[in-house]
Amino acid sequence: MSKKLPDNIVFNYDTEKFDANTKQYPTTISAPSFAPINIDRSDSLKADKYFSSKLDELKNEYKNLVDEYKWTKIIYNASYNFQPILGELYYLYLNKNEEHFLSIIKPNEWNQTYVGTFKLLNNGKWEKIND
Repeated sequence: MSKKLPDNIVFNYDTEKFDANTKQYPTTISAPSFAPINIDRSDSLKADKYFSSKLDELKNEYKNLVDEYKWTKIIYNASYNFQPILGELYYLYLNKNEEHFLSIIKPNEWNQTYVGTFKLLNNGKWEKIND
């Protein structure tokens, strides 16, 4: 049987070594105080707000992209007998058969079912102009 050491000495009887330096907690009176760390979880609210707003932005961007695609597809499937010029305004109408057609005639100049005003962009996309 080995000699009993004082309580302030950290000795591991299993390994028969002094192991105060390997402990995860203070082992001497002069060591810094050992207190649990207070975790501030209020930052999670900030993170939630950030991710929520970012998700809303992405949803909005996705909705706009789908709308742009829809209008571009409708116009390319519409009938027209002219070569559209970049940047010029064109007017989309519905005929009696509910088919779309594109025209250079403004809605106030004749009596047709007006759908919207559009402009051809240089990337081939049609942009809807808010009236």
